[in-house]
Amino acid sequence: MSPLNQAFLKFVLRADRQDDAVLERTFVEFGSAVSVLSSVDHQIVFGRRGTGKTHLLTHIRQSRRAVGEMAIQLDLRTIGSSNGIYGDSATSIVQRGTRLLLEVLGAIHGAIFEQIVEHDAADLSATGPLLDQLADVIKDVRVVGTTTVEATTAEEAGETAQAKVQATLSLKAPSLGAEASNVQTSKTAASTKFVQQGTEVARVSFGNVGAAFRKLVATLPKKKLWLLIDEWSEIPLDLQPYLADLLRRAVLPTPGISVKLAAIEQRSRFLVPNAVTGNLGLELGADVSAAVTLDEYMVFDNDAQQSVAFFKKLVLRHVQDVMTQEGETPPKDEAQLIAMGFTQANAFEEIVRAAEGVPRDAMYLLTYAAQRAKGEAISVSDTRGAALRHYQGSKDPNVSANDQAKQLLTWIIDKVIKERQTKAFLLETGLKDPLIDYLYDERVLHVLRKGISAQDTPGIRYHVYGIDYGCYVDLINTKSAPKGLLDLGQSTQDFSDEVPKTDFRSIRRCVLDLEDFYKRDEPDQGELKLVARP
Repeated sequence: MSPLNQAFLKFVLRADRQDDAVLERTFVEFGSAVSVLSSVDHQIVFGRRGTGKTHLLTHIRQSRRAVGEMAIQLDLRTIGSSNGIYGDSATSIVQRGTRLLLEVLGAIHGAIFEQIVEHDAADLSATGPLLDQLADVIKDVRVVGTTTVEATTAEEAGETAQAKVQATLSLKAPSLGAEASNVQTSKTAASTKFVQQGTEVARVSFGNVGAAFRKLVATLPKKKLWLLIDEWSEIPLDLQPYLADLLRRAVLPTPGISVKLAAIEQRSRFLVPNAVTGNLGLELGADVSAAVTLDEYMVFDNDAQQSVAFFKKLVLRHVQDVMTQEGETPPKDEAQLIAMGFTQANAFEEIVRAAEGVPRDAMYLLTYAAQRAKGEAISVSDTRGAALRHYQGSKDPNVSANDQAKQLLTWIIDKVIKERQTKAFLLETGLKDPLIDYLYDERVLHVLRKGISAQDTPGIRYHVYGIDYGCYVDLINTKSAPKGLLDLGQSTQDFSDEVPKTDFRSIRRCVLDLEDFYKRDEPDQGELKLVARP
């Protein structure tokens, strides 16, 4: 096997399994994401699994530390006891959320202390007492129940006898003396014992926590703390609004703290609206902004040139890092990478197309394609075989686990690919369908563009969804192969290879009517309209 193919096989596919130095060497800037996240505002980074959220937060952490600021990164998968996250039904959701916040605050405390001790990031003599104060605040509990007082009195008495004999011998006159005594003692002791009957309830004093943070941040370098929270979507959905609300009250108001959250949009619930008691959680746009959506940056059908350029840089840096560590001579630039590793430029472009904008999927595809190619350069055929293997091994099992989602995907493939011979469709903006969200989260549907409109549907906007490459790779070179992205004309031969721009001809024929799927087993009721599913 060639050294380059061996390098593809040695790619580390998860950022959390690499050390910071490797992540920094392999990081590739995309768009203005880093500049946007360098703002002091509280922000959210949205992206599905494998889109690079952890890698991006790691780069932000390293860049802030490089200019002398305190930056810590929390992985919520490792925070939260089973009692806090999955507590039994006897524990209220408010208490579970509060316990989780306390554990998050404890993790912040530990990360700051570790950064100071290991990297000499601040003056521990100044920050130490304030860290202790923060620790005391987040350990605050109260007992809910009754308190009783028990008083006890004890009396002790005793008698002590003493005897002493003394003899003196001298030349003048001998003498003999004796002495005896009897001592009686008594002692009385009283004690009082408080007995509390109830349960310990965790609580957070937002004022005390905020005051502790303000004092602590004032002693940090440049009076700045970057709090980067990763894997938000690993927190159970019912607890997310409570954790978000407690962060909003206890952390976000503190001057000098900038919070960045990384989350999967379809697995996140930041807010529970309540017109009576007030909203619970974080309000997007008011408390935090959705600054970056990684899902939209690198999809091939959205901007092929930008997508290919990004993946060339990304793959080259990973290859150079692996081959250098192995003592091999890596390709010096992107052109040499393509010349050494692929039979033609189209073979690499096919990798990018099949990855659908997900860097981790691109890495998987390269490892599978390298196995197929063995010692040869990777061909288009190798890429397509790798894409089918990746889809069948990594995506199809997850989709098949949800029977309704599998049925919907099969129906979409039949309607869009086999009947229309296209690979994308439109859904009205604001339409919420849990099965569509599930397929999107599992990376078998991809959003190519948001908010497009047309002249014949004024006031209505649509999202363009693309079907995953793995769903139709086995149809390529058959009569059912997609011939374009969207069918925009009156003829079956009139296809568009580009995402339609605003007011781009009629797009009504491209809208997928989900009601046809949900009512497919019911008697024909005439023309059906597109409506939102609950």
